[in-house]
Amino acid sequence: MTNKVCFAINDTAYRLAELMIKDSEKYNISIKCESNGVRILDAGLSCKGSILAGIKIAEICMGGLGKITLGMDSIRKIPNTVYVNSSVPVIACLSSQYAGWSLSVAKEDNAGKPFNCLGSGPARVLANREDLIKEIAYSEISQKGVLILEVASYPPRTIIDKIINDCRLNPENLILIITPTTSLAGTTQVVSRVLEVAMHKLHALKFPLQNVVEGFANAPLPLPSNDFLEAMGRTNDAILYGGLVQLIVSGDDSESEKLAKALPSSNSKDYGKSFSEIFKSVAYDFYKIDPMLFAPAKVIISNLDSGRSWVDGKLNLSLLEESWMGLEQ
Repeated sequence: MTNKVCFAINDTAYRLAELMIKDSEKYNISIKCESNGVRILDAGLSCKGSILAGIKIAEICMGGLGKITLGMDSIRKIPNTVYVNSSVPVIACLSSQYAGWSLSVAKEDNAGKPFNCLGSGPARVLANREDLIKEIAYSEISQKGVLILEVASYPPRTIIDKIINDCRLNPENLILIITPTTSLAGTTQVVSRVLEVAMHKLHALKFPLQNVVEGFANAPLPLPSNDFLEAMGRTNDAILYGGLVQLIVSGDDSESEKLAKALPSSNSKDYGKSFSEIFKSVAYDFYKIDPMLFAPAKVIISNLDSGRSWVDGKLNLSLLEESWMGLEQ
């Protein structure tokens, strides 16, 4: 897929990040400036962070091509819901928001402590290190870059230098955003990936990316847990069992119907248990989890050419209520 339009996602994300930095007290975030000029926006490591920070970071992660809002449903036992939409979901979700850039340092090179993380955000396009980025073939030239890291510690200098070099940036023009999953901002920005999760599975199912027109999604927002595995489990469950996605597509009705049937998480053999249980059952090895599990709970595929829609999958809010709030089904 080739996209000749330049959306300037790095320039936009950089501008949005700078606005957060200027209003750091409003978002309960802290700013650390490295000796080389790189700025690190900390949204939950050495500060409390906030849900509002998580929403803004999610929009930054989409390169400014997505809109994130928070709403409340007085009927649901889990009232808070994150809403996401994008009119350019391929670029917003797959070229920018997807956490696809693997960054690691061996313990021998980091004072005896290994460091591993996945980078997300528009700077992935500048680095152009991933097969997915090359396949979509969206590119842009920018002197500024933003990368989001879901980590529980500050990145070592080796990682920072690699990002600078791969993105071909001056250090003072790079902003790194740190969002621990155990924080309010971290939990919020992960749940805000509900549309991206659908787009990534759509790509795995080999649906033509050029036929995706627009995307809408929502998912319930849990409180974070102080335990990393539990926090990660809650954010995954929010999407796997509470995520609702509508994709507006073009093309043949038969392909739209086929996508609707294949996309929901309920197609996976691992469906039905909380993510924490599944992760524990495979000895905490991600690669042993059925990849088809990573999908929204319910989908609506609407074909713009024919005006028809197909609905498949199901919400399993009772599982979330029992898991997050201790409420019996």
